[in-house]
Amino acid sequence: MRCVKQCAVQPCVSQRQDAELSSVLHRACRIYSWSQMAAPCVTKVELTVSCDNLLDKDVGSKSDPLCVLLSNASDTQWFEVGRTERVNNCLHPKFAKKFDIDYYFEIVQKLKFAIYDIDNKTIDLSDDDFLGELECTLGQIVSCKKLTRPLVLKNKKPAGKGTITICAEEVKDNRVVNFEMEARKLDNKDFFGKSDPYLEFYKQTETGWQLAHRTEVIKNNLNPVWKPFKIPLQSLCNGDLEKPVKVECYDYDNDGSHDLIGTFETNVARMQQATRSSPAEFDCVNSKKKQKKKNYKNSGVVCVKFCEVVKEFTFLDYIMGGCQINFIVGIDFTGSNGDPRSPESLHYISPQGYNEYLTAIWSVGMVIQDYDSDKMFPAFGFGAQIPPTWQVSHEFPLNFNPSNPFLAGIEGIVEAYRICLPQVKLYGPTNFSPIINNVARFASQAAQQKTASQYYVLLIITDGVITDLDQTRGAIVSASRLPMSIIIIGVGGADFSAMEFLDGDNGVLRAPTGETAIRDIVQFVPFRQFLNAPKEALAQSVLAELPQQVTSYFRMLKLQPPHSPNPA
Repeated sequence: MRCVKQCAVQPCVSQRQDAELSSVLHRACRIYSWSQMAAPCVTKVELTVSCDNLLDKDVGSKSDPLCVLLSNASDTQWFEVGRTERVNNCLHPKFAKKFDIDYYFEIVQKLKFAIYDIDNKTIDLSDDDFLGELECTLGQIVSCKKLTRPLVLKNKKPAGKGTITICAEEVKDNRVVNFEMEARKLDNKDFFGKSDPYLEFYKQTETGWQLAHRTEVIKNNLNPVWKPFKIPLQSLCNGDLEKPVKVECYDYDNDGSHDLIGTFETNVARMQQATRSSPAEFDCVNSKKKQKKKNYKNSGVVCVKFCEVVKEFTFLDYIMGGCQINFIVGIDFTGSNGDPRSPESLHYISPQGYNEYLTAIWSVGMVIQDYDSDKMFPAFGFGAQIPPTWQVSHEFPLNFNPSNPFLAGIEGIVEAYRICLPQVKLYGPTNFSPIINNVARFASQAAQQKTASQYYVLLIITDGVITDLDQTRGAIVSASRLPMSIIIIGVGGADFSAMEFLDGDNGVLRAPTGETAIRDIVQFVPFRQFLNAPKEALAQSVLAELPQQVTSYFRMLKLQPPHSPNPA
């Protein structure tokens, strides 16, 4: 599901174009204006993780490890930054997915790398076997560049002989390499059927070859055509187009004993010469086989049909280039919240003027409002009977003005909520699809524009189980093709498993028709996990995926910012 020299803001950004929302959150949550603040300079750091000698928790096979990175928001509160891919049947995994986080020299940034054996498709890790963890600081990793430490269990005892290695590298280049590749006449490594080939790309480092990317597996095919993919230029060759790159081709086996088909070395400059009509071709050579066979030529040919180095706009490029983030709020007024006059109700406003709904609105809204120029936000309720007819509405403006549901700033939303609450009757059911579809109509109009000028963020605050789950799934899948994201904050202590299902981190969300979401646009967070955390922690966790969701949409459509994002 998730990421993370003294100078003024603009020089800092110009030095590091790859800044993301996490660094902005660090400053914006203090409720100062972005434009008025001076902030410490930040360096983007890329972390590469590998492990050795992991505990084997599976019977009849090996563990299927995944690494989760958590950051310490307070002395006791950890929140998830991100996860690697799962590596099947492997006790010595090299994770291809990197962690990009912001490094502040003057702040102690505590990190935890936790390794789990994943044997199901749920996002919840509590039902997965724990293989060990490492707690350290980002400063320790950066100062070592390559940090190897033993893994420990929850009781701090050694996790067998398991170790974890973390390599840190400063990100200075935001170019990527787009590839189209295929192969022909690969060796068959399987007795039954044909090889299941995939490629691994390695960067040359001072300490050896480091995994940069792993492609998809093409099943049962000696002439595979891989889907187009991209690799950050820095991850591949540190931005040096002449630097050697090693490519290894494997036959995938379910038991983790992948067979090497062959390897070759090249560089990006050579691969850039490829065209679809005249691909760059490389002999895939197996050195052991070459030593044994006198007339050995190759174990197949790997072809680069297309290789293009392009600059990718970052989240801040889009924001500083004029993209507006439009914030919309949806509030659950169903009866399961309880009578607002009762202190047990989730809508009960304490003598201090707060409840969980208001806290969530303040926490997230105070960050997002800085990215909307007019600070006018539509806010809606759902699941209540509203005057004068007392019909149940699944989408009514908090100000009861359908022709103009916009409210002035977060203060306007809070005031409208306070006025609205005693005027409606909490009822039900809990339907999300109407408000999602309404925001999607706004987003579909923005999608007609030729630049990355508008993006919509819908915040839904709810206390329980969705009634129209199938319709909501369909609405989210449709919205995944539009410039919008959905944040769901669950208040109270209800079962939120359906919300985690909508958060596509554990797989691709499907509509009842079978149509799949083309990107993950939902982020779910249970509010009560943050009751004892600093006020910034909720916003950091809720908004952690937003920069990637914004950039993935605009990059997918190759849209540029409305104006040049280059700061002075």
